[in-house]
Amino acid sequence: MPCIDERFSIRELKGTSAAFASVLFTFPGTVINSKGEEILRRFHAFRMRSLQTVLPLLVSAVLCLGCTMLHAAPLAEFSGDQDFQQFLQKDLEYIRKIKGDVAQVQELVCTTLQLCNEEELMLVKQKLGISQAPLDQCHSKTFQVDACFSQIRDGLQIYHGHLALLLQLLPAHSSLVDALQLDVSNLSTNIQQQMEDLGGLNTVTYPKAEGQDTLPSLSSDFDKQAGGFIILANFKRFLEMSLRALRHLTLV
Repeated sequence: MPCIDERFSIRELKGTSAAFASVLFTFPGTVINSKGEEILRRFHAFRMRSLQTVLPLLVSAVLCLGCTMLHAAPLAEFSGDQDFQQFLQKDLEYIRKIKGDVAQVQELVCTTLQLCNEEELMLVKQKLGISQAPLDQCHSKTFQVDACFSQIRDGLQIYHGHLALLLQLLPAHSSLVDALQLDVSNLSTNIQQQMEDLGGLNTVTYPKAEGQDTLPSLSSDFDKQAGGFIILANFKRFLEMSLRALRHLTLV
């Protein structure tokens, strides 16, 4: 914090404050003398200078917060639009259902393959190189509704293909995995159709990183089992991030 002036530093202020207190306690029933009045004047001047320094910082912080909120807002033409809100609610319900089905398949992998803890597979995960489908457009400062939904659609298509590995790992539960794949495919198709029906949303196609939509070669049985577990864990995070993004849109 800067000094009040070149002749009155912070150290001097502390000294004068102590002196002022001494005057008050020494002469509680008397009128403050000229020295006390000078100390009081300097103390008020110091406080005013402090406010002049802090207030611009507070204003700047509020403006920055406002800019961040604007970046996170949906496109203006969809704010409060009934069709858009129905679109959001329908997709939220569908994603919650798929998330519940993913959790059910994860339990089967845990009980059937004895793979339950992702932290124990971190080294295997790095070795296999199974990446998370990107969803950065839904959490970007330059948020755009169409870009976010396009990435959700693309991610669903990626996981739809990856879930085929679970059919090999859980043949006794193929009906559950088939139903999960069907729901994922239907949601991806619905999002595409809803974006077209709304008119104001433009579908965006993002280039996929090399090997993103295909699984790496999984040679051993353990690699396949670990790969299936990692796919489910990645997919669950993807769905949770999608839910957060859509819930945000219902509030703004």
